[in-house]
Amino acid sequence: MKRVVVGLSGGVDSSVTAHLLKEQGYEVIGLFMKNWHDDSVTISNECPWLEDSNDAMIVAEKLGIPFQVVDLSAQYKERIVDYMFDEYSKGRTPNPDVLCNREIKFDVFMDIALKLGADYVATGHYCRKGEEIIDGKSVYKLFAGKDNNKDQSYFLCQLSQEQLAKALFPIGELTKPEVREIAKEADLITAEKKDSQGLCFIGKVRLPEFLQQKLQPKAGEIVTIPADFNAYVKEHPKFENKEEELNYFATKFSYNKEDGKVVGKHQGAHYFTKGQRKGLNVGGTKEALYVIETDVNENVIYTGEGKNHAGLYRNVLFVSNDEMHWIREDLTLKSGETMQVDARIRYRQKLENATLHKVDAGLYVEFDNKQSAIQEGQFVAWYKNEELLGSGVIS
Repeated sequence: MKRVVVGLSGGVDSSVTAHLLKEQGYEVIGLFMKNWHDDSVTISNECPWLEDSNDAMIVAEKLGIPFQVVDLSAQYKERIVDYMFDEYSKGRTPNPDVLCNREIKFDVFMDIALKLGADYVATGHYCRKGEEIIDGKSVYKLFAGKDNNKDQSYFLCQLSQEQLAKALFPIGELTKPEVREIAKEADLITAEKKDSQGLCFIGKVRLPEFLQQKLQPKAGEIVTIPADFNAYVKEHPKFENKEEELNYFATKFSYNKEDGKVVGKHQGAHYFTKGQRKGLNVGGTKEALYVIETDVNENVIYTGEGKNHAGLYRNVLFVSNDEMHWIREDLTLKSGETMQVDARIRYRQKLENATLHKVDAGLYVEFDNKQSAIQEGQFVAWYKNEELLGSGVIS
């Protein structure tokens, strides 16, 4: 009997994961990750982890599997929360869920599982794993989940071959309604439980309040940029080569306060992110204002009217070599090579046609269609035929 440690979160997905593995004859152990109890920073008013760990324990009892709570809050603070504060302070937008999977679930947590003699670590992610022998060795593949509505492969876009080798995703072939049905039949307390929102194993985070605890408020101005701003309408130069063209289109627009008009005040540019509409509290415009750029050095937020404002859109982004990651190491591009892929720059976005261009300094991702709110710090992930091949941090 192979031993599997399941990250039991107290939700229906991980409950069914444990149930299915037990049915398949594995020896299953349930562990709940306690990722937060820092009194100097409150993450939310509710304290969902208490209720969640309780639900996880009840599920483990029902399934007749050993259960314990592991405290990973020190590592979580250092690797996720401190990183989030640092990124926001630089005017970038991190994705803590992608990091949590790479740094916590499939690293710190996986180490604990392996020390318990586990052969595998299983999670309730909606994605699928494949394996193929290439040149005499096993190559592991990560595929989108069968349920298009719930596919969570994007959150695992930073996993390595070593991590995938030890990972199991038992519900990847199922849809959410099927998972709930199985939970009901198995009489699991989590069958009807609502999906958790927010950070993995922590719950709902009210981001502005969260950030204000470490990043001090600092009054600044909101400037709105007109739709006919000269940089949007100027003629493009002639390019010597493709790399020059890609670099030109990957470069974001730069603004000065004189380029638009001051329409309001804010409490800190580092609390805002590109594409954001809520929280600006500026009235009197025909269409809603969207953040098109934040300048944390000058503490200015630049906005544009309407979600089709030219300042929101670009079709090329860049990933530097040190932020680039291939799950399929065997497919890594060499400088000068290109690859046709489907790509997304955020979870739940539909996949878009794109071309990868490898250059000496990194990788350009050129989309066929312009993308809204390409934001530094977020992850771009690229796929082929439902397989997630790699990802990188947008620079």
